Order: sequence, then C-alpha cells, then structure tokens
Amino acid sequence: MTDRHQDEQVVEATPYQQRVLSVPESIDLFLGGGRGGGKSHCKALLILRHIEQYRDRARVLYVRKTYKGLSDFELVLRQLFGAAYGSAASYNASEHVFRLPYGYVELAQVDSFAAYDKVQGRSFTMILVDEVTQWATPQVIDMLRSNLRGPKDIPLRTVYAGNPGGVGHQWVAARYVLTGKAWAPFPTASGRPCVHAPSTFLDNPHLDGDDYRLQLRAACAGDDELFRAWTEGDWSVARGAFFAGCLSPERCAIDPWKSVPYGWRTHLAHDFGSSSPSATYLLAISPGATGPDACFYPRGSIVALDELATTRPNRPSEGLGWTVPRLAEAIRDMCGRWSVKPSGAADDAIFARARGHSAATIADEFSRSGVTFYPAGKGSRKAGWQRMRTLLSQAGKPDLPGLYLSRSCDYAWETLPVLPRDPRDIEDVDSAAPDHAADAIRYGIGWRQPRAQQGVW
Repeated sequence: MTDRHQDEQVVEATPYQQRVLSVPESIDLFLGGGRGGGKSHCKALLILRHIEQYRDRARVLYVRKTYKGLSDFELVLRQLFGAAYGSAASYNASEHVFRLPYGYVELAQVDSFAAYDKVQGRSFTMILVDEVTQWATPQVIDMLRSNLRGPKDIPLRTVYAGNPGGVGHQWVAARYVLTGKAWAPFPTASGRPCVHAPSTFLDNPHLDGDDYRLQLRAACAGDDELFRAWTEGDWSVARGAFFAGCLSPERCAIDPWKSVPYGWRTHLAHDFGSSSPSATYLLAISPGATGPDACFYPRGSIVALDELATTRPNRPSEGLGWTVPRLAEAIRDMCGRWSVKPSGAADDAIFARARGHSAATIADEFSRSGVTFYPAGKGSRKAGWQRMRTLLSQAGKPDLPGLYLSRSCDYAWETLPVLPRDPRDIEDVDSAAPDHAADAIRYGIGWRQPRAQQGVW
C-alpha cells in the first residue's frame, strides 16, 4: 500500500474484524448484530484487502438504500483509503466512485427495481449491501448477484450487513440468522455458503463500553426490546409487532402431534391466494382434555395442528400461483394424513361472484375439487384480532382457553411474531405485510361449524 506509514492505527483491525477477515473469500458474509460493533470499518477493511489482492482486476460495488447511507460510508472509506494511499486516493462525489492507484470502488443508491437499472449489466468482483433490513423484500438484493462476474482466479463474493429491526427484519433473520449457528458456514439458495458473523459494541475496543451503553439506553427512551436489539443484536426482538406481548413460543408453541385426540372437533381455516400466498390450517378444538403431549387443554382451546402455505422460500409475500384444483388436492392430502374432513372456514371473498350472478365462485371450484368451505363471517377485523390476541395470551393457563400452534407450522411461526401494526391504526395489522397466516387463523377461531359438519372420517 502507498503511504501506509501515515496512520497505521486506522488500518489496524479489531479481534472481531480479524475473525471476519479470516473467513475464506469463497464464502459469503452476513455481518449482523447490535450497534457499535465495528461493522462499518470491517466492511471497509474487506474492500481494501480485495483491492490490494486483485489490484486492477478488482471491481467493488457498495450498495445502500438511501443517499444518506452512502455519505456515511463514504467518510469511512475516505479515512481508510487516505491512510492506505495518501494523496493517490480521491473521490468523485458526482459519480460516487473512488479513484485509487488500482482497482475500482463504486457506491450506489438502489432502493427499487427502477434504481437497479443504474448497475444492471455491469460486472463486479465483490458486492456489499449494507443495512439490508431496510428492504421489505429481498428481490432487488437478489438481482444484484447477477452483477457478480469476474476472472476464474478471483473469488467472487457478496457481503451483507444489518441490525435487528426494520421492514426486512423477518426475511433477513430467516435467511441469515436463524438458518444455522454463528460463524459456521450454512448453505443458501444461491448455492454459495454463507457465514453469519455477529458483533456487539463489546467487540469494539475503541469504544467506552459503559458510556456507550448509557447512551444507547437513553436513546431507547425506555423501550427494553429496542435496547436489547441494539446492545445484544437480538434478532428475536419484534419491536412494534402486533402480537408482541401475547405470542410466546414458550407458552404457545407445541411439539407436533401425530393424530387428532378422540373427542376433539376439527375444521380448516383458509386464506386464499395465488400470486400472494394461500394459507390453510387444520384447527382442533379441545373438549377440555389432555392432548397427546400429556398437557391439559381447557375447553375451547384451539390448536393449529398442521399447515399448508403456498409461499416461495424466504419470500413470505409471494405465492406459488397454484390453481384451485392443485391447491384443493394438497389440502385433501393434508386432511388425509389426519383422517379428517376437508371442510372449514375461508375468507368471504372466495364466495363472491365477480364474473356475474351465475358464474362459479372460487368456493364452488373448491367444492368441485372435494374441499368444502363456508364463509368465515369476518365481522370486525379488530374484534377478530382482539380475540386472537386474547387466546394467545391465555395459552398455558389451566383454567382458560388458549391458542396453540404446532412447531410444524413454519409459515405461521415465520410471520406472526414479526407482523407489524398498521401505522395508521395500531389496533389493526398492517395489511401490506405478510398477514396470510394470521388472517387464516383469525377466520378459523371466529367460526363455529354446523353440527352436521363436525366429526372425523
């Protein structure tokens, strides 16, 4: 490096950063955790090393969703490149490009598919995406991988970074945090292994830890969940979530059952979707009895035994585009495994005759395919949500009915804990979020099936 002697302190890596730098370059990285852990400087060091190793062949792209984010990281790179290259390093603010003795580093703001056009078709050997939880879905992020191209002898790499919280908390946690253990490579949908490298402010020896903790506590203004996310990097925090305070895995989650106990009534709960996901749950109603897990469930308790969700992996708002006959077949298969009738409550919208008075409804198509649905009778959304919250909060109590979900209901456990409130009405769920599992269960717990339809095969 040129003029390295100017400021050796700036280039020195912390123990956390050294550990990140030791991960083989053939493995992608997710730098997650709390605030103050040194992730920004770590990303800068990864860029500097890549430039030094591959010189003129190195082409680096750093992406943020906002221009303000770009300017923050620009200052970090100015400091590091100044220490490494002295006056030989400069920055073109209009092009967002660093001019170095060799290599190429560009900073880009990409907040939508339209903004992606500015980098489409171009090649980079290393791509870094910062604050990934600012993107509600991963589609634009995934498109950037198509820009990862270079000579065979250069290990192409993508580096992601983010803190708990934000609109993308759910998909980021599901993809990079909950997949495996920290610092251990895990497979990804791209076919490349990835390592989750978490940090907290305690990993940054340049900070006064006690003082920084006090500053974070003051900034959180009494919000304990936010404080835990910022200090511990806790991705289980669902700050502002609609079911926060009533949905607890310790109380509401049960191990999968193998059969429906004698005397328990069952019915389906269904929210229809094609482009968006369809969610179907098999609900069992306790007569006031002990379940297969030897736990007592007060009369009226509801257990979600099984789930059928037509959602794309890591894309909780995208459906598989299944037709009604195909979906009905899968529902019949699910019911067949439990020896119960494929019958229950569904969204009132599938009973609408949108194509004319004599046209078949979606419910009619289900009926012809062997699945019988009745209108859920939605009533008030808020009243339904309140009943659902009440049942969740009563789970585990010996004298009150509760709502329980099998751990096999992956989509429900993926979406319910982080489902946000409507920013315009805190008593309602944000319908722009993946609320399909929540809607289906809401329909099911508020519906009472006719006596003639009850029972098992």
